[in-house]
Amino acid sequence: MRHAALLLLLFAACHPRPAPVAPVPAAPPATAAPQPLPQDAGTLAAPQAPDAGAPARPITLLAGGDVTLGHNHQKYFDEQLAKGRSREELLAYGFKEVRALGDAADLFVVNLECPFTEGGEKLAKNFNFRARPELVGALIAGGVDVVSLANNHLMDYGPQGLVDTLVALEAARIPYFGAGRNLAEARRPAIVTVGGVRVALLGYFFLGERNIEPPEVYATESTPGVAGHFSDVDVMERMLREDILAARARADVVLPFFHWGREGTYVPEPYQVRLAHAAIDAGAAGVLGSHPHVLQAMELYRGAPVVYSLGNFVFGGNWNPRDKRGALWKGRFGPGGYLSSEVLPLRTDRFPDFPFQPVPVSGEAAEEVLRLLADSSRTMERMLPELEPWARPSPSPGIQGRE
Repeated sequence: MRHAALLLLLFAACHPRPAPVAPVPAAPPATAAPQPLPQDAGTLAAPQAPDAGAPARPITLLAGGDVTLGHNHQKYFDEQLAKGRSREELLAYGFKEVRALGDAADLFVVNLECPFTEGGEKLAKNFNFRARPELVGALIAGGVDVVSLANNHLMDYGPQGLVDTLVALEAARIPYFGAGRNLAEARRPAIVTVGGVRVALLGYFFLGERNIEPPEVYATESTPGVAGHFSDVDVMERMLREDILAARARADVVLPFFHWGREGTYVPEPYQVRLAHAAIDAGAAGVLGSHPHVLQAMELYRGAPVVYSLGNFVFGGNWNPRDKRGALWKGRFGPGGYLSSEVLPLRTDRFPDFPFQPVPVSGEAAEEVLRLLADSSRTMERMLPELEPWARPSPSPGIQGRE
């Protein structure tokens, strides 16, 4: 995070990452965990940066989709290391082509969809991802400021995997949100002050009635996991409204980051729309989303943006995804909330030469991404205004230059 004063509800913050001070006592460890989380993993206050007292200015937040640094990404890392490439080069590899975009923003947030662990017990489910803790260095090399942990893979190696992930992120001074030793901690936001604007980030995993993940993924009052609910949208909405209301008392801008929707679908499910609108009705300045592994609609609701799915980003879960259209979303916020946004089209990879390495695109490739987003947003009452030019049909050769 650049030129930022940091107040984090989970631990002290990102680059530059000063030593933490005055830890607030954490909640008792979860009885279901094989070992408790470190007692300094609770609220930490960071020393204020020199510009903390400066007047608030508009800030930019850059959001990316699903990041999986384990599985195929880790295999590629090891193969290339064996061929003589340096560890430093490989840690920087995934974010190499988008690093400049992250550096140009005040805050860079992504969904981290794998635990950092070599231990734990594999959870019985369809796919299990994990990465060695050293690969947290890819987030550092990529300039990532904050990560959401609220997704269906954070608990792939059980409570021990979650513990190891939090330890790795804390050692790297990368703030996280959306998971914890119990539900109260998982629902706790990360609050970051940057440019005089206080931003609260909340994370939730919710798939509605089509949830095929085991219930153990979710935190309870006494067991670790991610924030959200297994299937009840009414419970999920109540939780969301309560958390936004509490966060609004402490922050200027509140942004929930959801892991939701059906994989491979470009149009949001009705429950996604319901929860997004409920979040904004409750006071959120916008809503972010991921999980479908493809892009979904971008909406403007009551003057606030809803980014339903940003698709794959640095995603090691698939060597060669069929749909390589991706995007980063850049939003401008002030103390009063949302101001404007920009959609930055990507190609998610260039397999086989450059797997798992997203790259910005322009020209026809960028237009294809923007038209996809405009098409998937047609069901919304109003799509994000930045997409509206791409909702019009392309002019035919016979009427170029005419209305």
